[in-house]
Amino acid sequence: MDNDKSTMLFFGLVYSMQMTAMQHLGKIKNPATDKVERSLPDAEAIIDMLEMLSTKTKGNLSEEESNLLAHILKDLHLNYVDEFSKEKIE
Repeated sequence: MDNDKSTMLFFGLVYSMQMTAMQHLGKIKNPATDKVERSLPDAEAIIDMLEMLSTKTKGNLSEEESNLLAHILKDLHLNYVDEFSKEKIE
């Protein structure tokens, strides 16, 4: 597999996981149901998978791939904390 295709597939995987986590965080609608559905345990599981992916691929990603994954993880962590704190208030 050529490097460009591999990079595009990696980006697709990470973006797909990000969108699924955002759905579970209640930040975007589930396109299948057209409803906002929130499940923090499911969001946490996806974030954990992305963390594992980051750990297991450390040193094997291009700078662009590594930066994308780090940015997405940071964004998901911030959104998770935001939603988790709302749950504690409710």
